[in-house]
Amino acid sequence: MRILIMADLEGVSGIIRWEQVGGDTTLFQEARRLYTEELNAAVRGAIAAGATDVVIVDCHGADGGYRFNSVVPELLHPAAQWVAGHMWGRYTEFLEQGADACLLVGMHGRAGTPDAVLSHTISTVNWANMWFNDDHVGELGINAALCGHYGCPIALVTGDEAVCAEAREILGDAIPTVAVKKGLTRYSARQIAPARARVMIEEASRAALADMRGARTYVPGKPVEIRFTVPTIDKIDAFRGKPGVEIVEAERLVKTGGADWMEAWNRIWPW
Repeated sequence: MRILIMADLEGVSGIIRWEQVGGDTTLFQEARRLYTEELNAAVRGAIAAGATDVVIVDCHGADGGYRFNSVVPELLHPAAQWVAGHMWGRYTEFLEQGADACLLVGMHGRAGTPDAVLSHTISTVNWANMWFNDDHVGELGINAALCGHYGCPIALVTGDEAVCAEAREILGDAIPTVAVKKGLTRYSARQIAPARARVMIEEASRAALADMRGARTYVPGKPVEIRFTVPTIDKIDAFRGKPGVEIVEAERLVKTGGADWMEAWNRIWPW
């Protein structure tokens, strides 16, 4: 069984502030360790369920040399391989070769979700709300659509309570989830201790992969329309002149489409 793990940092137990998620600081170094150990828990569960190949993709765009490179290598479970430094949303090799399932670990809620810790979609300054057809999505939906394009189902989602609810909205009520914290505001949470959160993730990973009846493959539709808003009008400039892209300046809205999700995504997302 070949398992992909797509990972982000904001949904990990112990993370509540921007100061923890980037920069070469004491706070960030602590956060990296918390992040790596939640990934290790998911790997242990996958191996217990029979996984023979486990590849982690670091999707966290931290500052400087840590951009998509936030895993602590020396702490990582020896059975896992990991992809570092690759543009988020563009690593497809393992999916093309045939992944049996994907685990989404450390996910955070989409932009504007009031009880989601560190909520945002892609970037707090460059992107706002996004829709795939009528589905209001965040980064969870983007990762799920990328996997779905290659026929790979999502088997588990971990993060805060808000992103677990978002997962059920996008992937259906049967999708297994693990909530490691409950957002009180965007910058505060009631959290499960990391040691306990790791046990929960390991057990859920094993159970979800041993019985994949709850797993869901997300395909937004064929054809598909992608729409998104930007926080300020100047952020639209990055999309001007792109083939197949329509701009509605009065609404700070960008629209595009394609025969399938990947064709539309390629019109707006960098390589």
